Amino acid sequence: MRQSLCFALFSAVLTIIPSSAPAQSVSAAQAARPTTAPTPALFQSSRILVETKGQGSDVVLIPGLASTSAVWARTAAALEGRYRVHLVTVRGFGETAPAGNAEGLVSAPVAAEIRRYIEEQGLRRPALIGHSMGGQVALRVAADAGDRIGKVMVVDASPFFPSLISPGSTAADVEPLARIAYQGLMLLGDQALRTQAASMGLELGGAADNVLGGLGWQGGDRRVLAQGLYEVMTTDLRSRLPLIEAPVTVVYGWSPDDRSPRSHVDDLFRAGYRSLPRPAAFERVEGAEHMVMIDRPRQFQAAVDRFLR
Repeated sequence: MRQSLCFALFSAVLTIIPSSAPAQSVSAAQAARPTTAPTPALFQSSRILVETKGQGSDVVLIPGLASTSAVWARTAAALEGRYRVHLVTVRGFGETAPAGNAEGLVSAPVAAEIRRYIEEQGLRRPALIGHSMGGQVALRVAADAGDRIGKVMVVDASPFFPSLISPGSTAADVEPLARIAYQGLMLLGDQALRTQAASMGLELGGAADNVLGGLGWQGGDRRVLAQGLYEVMTTDLRSRLPLIEAPVTVVYGWSPDDRSPRSHVDDLFRAGYRSLPRPAAFERVEGAEHMVMIDRPRQFQAAVDRFLR
């Protein structure tokens, strides 16, 4: 089992091929010039930028690795008439300067800054929605903030991503591969990181879609990307799930085709979240892969609306 895990991760992380982004993907041009640049407003942070839109109950949107708030553009547009939407961008992703994320850990400090933002801006029990690595960040915030968080949605995110390939794997099993992935990203040229929609990353259950993939890939600073990928591969938050008081909803891509690895992820996601103090709600989105909000925007928005009721 560990050998198959190693093969899947090794081949996924080290394979880099140019690809033209499909029609629904975030293009390189869009990544280079986001339609709406995040503005720090009164909140200053060396780790994150936050843009706020709309009025109402608070919803915080957290993107995944190598993505900026641009991946939430459609979601934010659908919500801002009813909610106050807080769009987070991690510094060092896309065209943003890395600032405080240039050295050391990324996920835990970013989570701490989001928690600080919630406290300083006076958000009252906000809903958190995080994709992929952003889902792990949302789980960290919820575990640390207790009853200050209203509810959490994680989008195609696991508290320990390798468990979606090999349920018995540990962070120690994956760490050597994560080091190789880190070194591989550090060797890439800056132009490739900015513009190349790379077929690389941690495959979910052996599926063809990736944590790093053509959809939503906006590149960024190699140091932040490499460290972020290392953390995505080695972070195991399962022991922290019992600290989460807020209800959790898990949304993920699914396929009815038995030949697709996506048809077998139900039990893997459920196993990953079984230590929550209250059972999570699970919503699978048929036909979606890793970038659920881009792959199936209408179905995803319906899931978000149900979550926020």
